[in-house]
Amino acid sequence: MQATHAKPSSHAPGPQGEIRPTDYAGDVANTESHAATAHFDPDTGRRLKKAATIAAGVLATAFVLVSADRFFKARSLAHATAAAAGAAALVDAVRAQPLSGVQRLLLPGQTAAWHTSTIYARVDGYVGQWFVDIGDHVKAGQVLALIETPDLDAELAAARAQLKAAEAQVLVREAELQFSRTTYERWRDSPKGVVSEQEREAKRADYDSSVARLKSAQADVALDEARVNKYTVLTQFKKVTAPYDGVITVRYIDIGNLVTAGSTSATTPLYVMTQNDPIRIFVDAPQSAADDLLSNAGPVQIQTNGGVPRDYVGRITRTADAINPQARTLRVEVDIPNGKQEFVPGMYVKVGFALPPRGLVQVPAAALLFRASGPQVARIDSSGTLRFRAVAIGRDDGRVVELASGVAPGDVLALNVSSQIGDGEKVRVNMLDSGATPAVAAR
Repeated sequence: MQATHAKPSSHAPGPQGEIRPTDYAGDVANTESHAATAHFDPDTGRRLKKAATIAAGVLATAFVLVSADRFFKARSLAHATAAAAGAAALVDAVRAQPLSGVQRLLLPGQTAAWHTSTIYARVDGYVGQWFVDIGDHVKAGQVLALIETPDLDAELAAARAQLKAAEAQVLVREAELQFSRTTYERWRDSPKGVVSEQEREAKRADYDSSVARLKSAQADVALDEARVNKYTVLTQFKKVTAPYDGVITVRYIDIGNLVTAGSTSATTPLYVMTQNDPIRIFVDAPQSAADDLLSNAGPVQIQTNGGVPRDYVGRITRTADAINPQARTLRVEVDIPNGKQEFVPGMYVKVGFALPPRGLVQVPAAALLFRASGPQVARIDSSGTLRFRAVAIGRDDGRVVELASGVAPGDVLALNVSSQIGDGEKVRVNMLDSGATPAVAAR
């Protein structure tokens, strides 16, 4: 049985049962026309135009306000820039201070041992024992290590045997000499005609040869004795001893290490030791203070890196008596007692020297200007005018400079003057030293 599908009919029954065609297009058009029909307020367009006009006015007003603000700010900045460009430059300044009484010069220094010794082996062998290590305090003659020397021991035994053989040879030569002497004497004292002159001369030659052979044997004995003494002395160096009272600072050896006699660059040292009492302090003083330090005999003050100053009665023991041409400094040595071992070699310290007064003026190093014509300062007068003056440096410790000429006590000096400021310009002064009255620049 097959299912039948009904198809939509394009005809509809009429009032009397007649069939009429259906108008689908007309129905759709009627439906769309009814759906699209809407009712609007007649004032809607006018309201929209009014809102758009108000928004445009607000935007225009905001634009005008922002533009005006930017204009006035730019104008204010331009006026401020012009005013700043026309105003006098502001500089920091200090007053030159007079120096009176003893002045203290503080310089960096470095400690050094009184003696520093690198100990090498005097014999070939290997380390049998070592008895001291780094930091140990040793006495002069104390044994530091023992070196085993089998080769040296064998050479000493051979030399002693050779000496005994040489001594025996001397005995043989003495017996020969005695026999040749008695024979020659008999032939010499025989009456003429009993022995010939030739035989008498032969016996004399034998006697002279015996004397020479004995002297040769005795010389061999002396040579062998010297060889034995040499090896005997070398055996004493099997014990490595300290040359003085001191401290072991480096140990290079360990048990079983091979060691070679000598102190060349290819030879490994055994120990390094120092003697630290007294201790030396080396200071490189500037050339400007060299004259005062050469004649200075006063006490010095030592300050360690920890910042704790300690006063020591030390004196300048010696100087290099020459200026280093590269650094323009004078090498100064100060010797300090160090019985309590407060200092060790290689420490960085600060050394304070008391220098006699010289009537100089003290200014900060920032007040100096170094130009082709020499050092200068920028002096500011009471009217605020800046003038450059040439000066002569008396002492310079890097932070403070003492001037010998060109500046008087109380002068106002500018610091770190810019290259844009010229001689004779007006400046505004910011005084850095307390109690000073700043100078007012004229406009």
